[in-house]
Amino acid sequence: MTDIAVLGSGAVGTSLATGLAAAGHRVLIGTTRPDRARPGDDPARAAGIRCTGHAEAAENAGIVFNTTPGEVSVALLGGLEPALRGRVLVDVSNAAERSAEGFPVAPVHPHSSLAEEIQRVLPRTRVVKALNTMDHRVMTAPRILPAPATAFLSGDDPRAKEELTALLMDLGWPREWILDLGGLYTARALEWTVLMLGPFVTRHGFVPFGLAIAH
Repeated sequence: MTDIAVLGSGAVGTSLATGLAAAGHRVLIGTTRPDRARPGDDPARAAGIRCTGHAEAAENAGIVFNTTPGEVSVALLGGLEPALRGRVLVDVSNAAERSAEGFPVAPVHPHSSLAEEIQRVLPRTRVVKALNTMDHRVMTAPRILPAPATAFLSGDDPRAKEELTALLMDLGWPREWILDLGGLYTARALEWTVLMLGPFVTRHGFVPFGLAIAH
């Protein structure tokens, strides 16, 4: 059992929190206004997962998932630097400029990546990029797709990536579906894939999806 914090209480954060709790882990959701949520507001709280402030959630976890909006993640997480020291931080978010319809049209960090910018403001945190290339329903139930998706990992700390791999396997990801791309700089390639979201959703709707490497 691992103590896990999920920062962000939207669809992605709620899905991850409920899946990780169902896999037997202790989970806290960190949110800006935990006092506003009522037990029946979302599946995570209904399942008994406690909501608290971002800092308290991070301080009480060994592994932290960032599911906050990517456009504000660097500033928000930078303010949590003391609470995040020594932690593994899994960055699931994408930072993108958006169209009038709300779809990503350009990366906010065209010569870097959100994950690298987070690592820059959190030098004593072990940042891993993962799970940003799929629908949130696939993150915790990879077998709902008719073909295997790939869970890509980018990060500079091998031990952090191995800890995350163990968690992913708890969520039902076979090890052979998990692909370590190398250093954190490879997160740039993963984050650019978000530009496919608009065309895909326009054609197929908001259905579960995930990217994969076939070789």
